[in-house]
Amino acid sequence: MKRVLILTASFGDGHNAAARNLCDALESLSSEAKVEVLDLFQSSYGSFNTMARKAYSGLVRFAPALWGGIYSLLDKPRLADGSYFKLGRLQRALGHLLQETQPDVVVSTYPVYAAVIRDLYRDHAERPFRLITVITDSITVNSAWLQATSDIYCVPNEATAAVLRSRAVPAEQIRTLGFPVSPLFCQMPEPAPTDPGEDGPYRILYLINTGKKKLGKVLKKLMEREANHLTIAVGRNAYLKAALTEKLKRYGSRAQVLGWTNQMPQLMMTHHLLIGKAGGAVVQEAIAARCPMIANQVIPGQEEGNARLLLDNDVGAVAARPREVLEWVKQAFKRDARLWRRWRENLQRISRPDAALQIAQMLLDECESGDKGAGPPVQISTTPSLTTSSAAAASPLTPTRQLLCDFHIHTNYSDGKLSVSEVVDFYGRRDFDCICITDHLADSRRLIGKLGKLSRLTLSPNQLGEYFDVIDRERRRAWRKYSMLVMTGLEFNKDGLTRKSSAHLLGVDLNIPIIDCLDLPETIAQIHAQGGLAVASHPHIMKSEWGKNTLYLWQNQERFVPLIDAWEIANRNNMFNPVSAKRLPYLANSDFHKPKHIYSWKTLVSCEKSEAAIKDCIRKNERIAITLYRENQSSMQFLTPEPIADVTDSTVLCQDLQRVRPLFPAA
Repeated sequence: MKRVLILTASFGDGHNAAARNLCDALESLSSEAKVEVLDLFQSSYGSFNTMARKAYSGLVRFAPALWGGIYSLLDKPRLADGSYFKLGRLQRALGHLLQETQPDVVVSTYPVYAAVIRDLYRDHAERPFRLITVITDSITVNSAWLQATSDIYCVPNEATAAVLRSRAVPAEQIRTLGFPVSPLFCQMPEPAPTDPGEDGPYRILYLINTGKKKLGKVLKKLMEREANHLTIAVGRNAYLKAALTEKLKRYGSRAQVLGWTNQMPQLMMTHHLLIGKAGGAVVQEAIAARCPMIANQVIPGQEEGNARLLLDNDVGAVAARPREVLEWVKQAFKRDARLWRRWRENLQRISRPDAALQIAQMLLDECESGDKGAGPPVQISTTPSLTTSSAAAASPLTPTRQLLCDFHIHTNYSDGKLSVSEVVDFYGRRDFDCICITDHLADSRRLIGKLGKLSRLTLSPNQLGEYFDVIDRERRRAWRKYSMLVMTGLEFNKDGLTRKSSAHLLGVDLNIPIIDCLDLPETIAQIHAQGGLAVASHPHIMKSEWGKNTLYLWQNQERFVPLIDAWEIANRNNMFNPVSAKRLPYLANSDFHKPKHIYSWKTLVSCEKSEAAIKDCIRKNERIAITLYRENQSSMQFLTPEPIADVTDSTVLCQDLQRVRPLFPAA
């Protein structure tokens, strides 16, 4: 087993992107690699780290000049040295983590970690692992990256390598392999944009980060040219998305407004030109996609190097004012798009879409290297910190013969806090056997569904295809990494003005999207046509959680009992005893929106680990039990609700679950 630990932080967009992409690349190259990605700042400092991250984001967005001054101060050698800051909690947590996981290779995508590791091993023998630093800056490399020695420095381009050599880093320790963008940039067939020609169409991708004050005027000017086709990505700002959709609807198909999207590689590879902030990940992704870029904002400090990268390689432009953006777009496509073609040719020369795979292969080779050192692991005598429990949670729990399942989970495609990949890792590390991701899809015919476009609480219908594609990709990764089944689902929100006219229905294990505007019987028929399960979500009164009750299905049992495969008997911390009294087929789910919701009711199924076998047990209401999930405790309560029949053997079947204490002994 090759063990790789990747350390990151959530300050800036490049560090996390590099860490996640390296993890994906490692897992795609080797089934023997055990990879963990951890943000020790968040797990060690919790709410303080969250406040610091928000302060950083605020400075970058609203006071870039002030942030530039702070960045220059942090670039001073005395302040850049990680030992200057009091990071004792992070150091202790990292020591515990290294001692427990015993990695072959540690990868740092954030500069402070190398200094912390240096201090950990200052009074000990040689490090028992290889330390690789992946520098996410270009050209303007902050001094913090170089305050402690790493075995290897991976840099995104030759200009950055030259900076390291000028700062006395030995050339043999520098690997110019590129910035680790998503492996999708090289794994997908390249859908090169059509030749723009003299008359277009010119496909322009506009990423909105800041500068919204004059945004409407810029977009209007861009759309005045009939040849321009605009795709605008606004992130999770649903209000801005609704406003721009209304403002640009007169341009028809020439203007498309997207919210948060997980398909940036596809978008960049199918557009002629990108307009956006000179963020580290965005610039590097544009280069990997061979998409010329106009940077409309450059934050002083780390982004200045990204802007220089565009200009020095002649692959784009920097435009500080809206009128300059418009002028560069015009120049790019003048004279049979001569300037655009030059940018595109230069991009072909410097693009490294396979950088993540190249770095991942190097890491795997380093795992097998005999030069890791023979020093013992650090022994730190201290009480466990927040990160200690996080590190322990990263190790899978003891496998069981029963399947631990959760069929009601939300991601940031609707109102959840975590992305699909983060949900997969969150559940996979806890040794779950099967999960179903069920983001909200609101009925657009109803008032609340129509108002949904003004919020980010429901899945956008035009992102259904992307949603299914992303879960399908993560499904394969989950099985490869955790032996965990991942099903695609939807929670159909049929909300009325009262609780008796409102219903939520889960579609579990869907193969293709289902439109939102079908009546409930039609929706259920569509679910069954795909072999999926129709599950009544929180069908009774919820007492322990805030939220609107949805009682329509329960009020109309005579109509829906023959159609519905299972009813939630427990949802998060709510128990619905009437479902038990009616002896209806049942499930228990967490209705997961944020990490703390993991501590809630779950379903246990006794069968082989396959989607078909699990669904068959649920339909037949056989070998099903529910459990109140707890971790890092001496026991986890188990309950089989009475008087449901045909489950008397469930407690016997889960006796081998080490942390389960049966409340009802088997008959």
